[in-house]
Amino acid sequence: MIDTTLHFKAVNKTTVALAYNVSGRTLNKWLKPFEKEIGLYSGGCYNPKQVATIVEHLGIPEETNLLCV
Repeated sequence: MIDTTLHFKAVNKTTVALAYNVSGRTLNKWLKPFEKEIGLYSGGCYNPKQVATIVEHLGIPEETNLLCV
């Protein structure tokens, strides 16, 4: 369960990858098993709810300032 005090913002895949300090290709591999739960990546951004789901599955990243408001 993620920390409910964190408020996520809409971000693109590059920002998520930077937060986890991995390449975009690695991030895609990590997210593949959770694609249905995360939902459609549309408009070039993950919405805050999708970001929360990603953090729930991958853990809190090193660079939380990239994902949090």
